[in-house]
Amino acid sequence: MTRLIVWRHGNTDWNAASRVQGQTDVLLNDLGREQARTAAPLLAGLRPDVIVASDLSRAADTAAALAEVTGLPVRTDTRLRERHFGQWQGLLLTEVAERFPVEYARWRAGDPDPGAGIETLDDLGKRLGAAFQDAADLAAGGTVVVTTHGGAARQGVGHLLGWDHPVMRTVGSLGNCHWTELRHGEARGWHLRAHNVGLITRPALAEPV
Repeated sequence: MTRLIVWRHGNTDWNAASRVQGQTDVLLNDLGREQARTAAPLLAGLRPDVIVASDLSRAADTAAALAEVTGLPVRTDTRLRERHFGQWQGLLLTEVAERFPVEYARWRAGDPDPGAGIETLDDLGKRLGAAFQDAADLAAGGTVVVTTHGGAARQGVGHLLGWDHPVMRTVGSLGNCHWTELRHGEARGWHLRAHNVGLITRPALAEPV
């Protein structure tokens, strides 16, 4: 049985400000670093065999906190980056709603391809699903921790589980430094064991911020 832990990065100033990060490389803030340090011993208790992270600093630095506790190296995979938010990256959500009212309404309604240069949910799911599977294959029968981003985590998990978009929209967002646990066995394939696990330090922020 292979266990895959999908771990969202810690808090950033852009999270706190509701500014769209997407694939912009934004650093963890003091709270985010504290969240990573606090969560790391809990995840270390799961005895991970491999750690893989998005190359964006907020995810890579979160993974580094776990690496410090476990002594494991961190492998990076650019496919684990957050959804690309096109023309919205760097804008406050209030600015997005004002400048792109049609696309914003479509995004809020769950349209998988809202426009404005935003990566489609289908493309995001395939990208993350492939990265998750490749990470899991590094330690078949063991435990792999993948450090990624909120929107990317949900879409990649949904892709592995075979969920369609309406089902994925019913799944709550991961809080900063919270994780989802999946397991894979020959009989059942991928299945969900736990979601949004972690210490509650602050309410979860909605994607993409």
